[in-house]
Amino acid sequence: MADPELPSRFFNSYAAPIDTEVAIALLADLQIRRAIERGDFDDLAGSGQPIDLSDSHDPDWWFKRLMRREGFIVLPSSIQLRKDDAALDAELDLLSRERDVRHEIEEFNRRVIRARYDLSGGPPLVTMPRDVEETVQAWADRRRRR
Repeated sequence: MADPELPSRFFNSYAAPIDTEVAIALLADLQIRRAIERGDFDDLAGSGQPIDLSDSHDPDWWFKRLMRREGFIVLPSSIQLRKDDAALDAELDLLSRERDVRHEIEEFNRRVIRARYDLSGGPPLVTMPRDVEETVQAWADRRRRR
């Protein structure tokens, strides 16, 4: 509050306390704007080229690089299950025992049911669990034909 004894020229009603970080940011912004006006940033090497944003500040950088390097593709469960369903018969045909075939079908069905309760985003799940007896019978028929 201004002292009533002091003339108004000693008190600036527009003055307000400024945080140190804000003051530094304002000064830096002012210096950058002045440098742009002077043309200090014209004709720099790499001007107009995309910036290579390193992922070194990402906490999962090592995992993402591993995925890229090894060619892993992570799909939403609904898409992965569609692909697995399409390839299941060919995988079952590689098995020689009915017990192993049943196990694979039951494991596939467990994954489908688990995905039904998964609330993460992505395309809707349209893959249905397989009928174990029907799929085993189809496997046995294909095996006899070969």
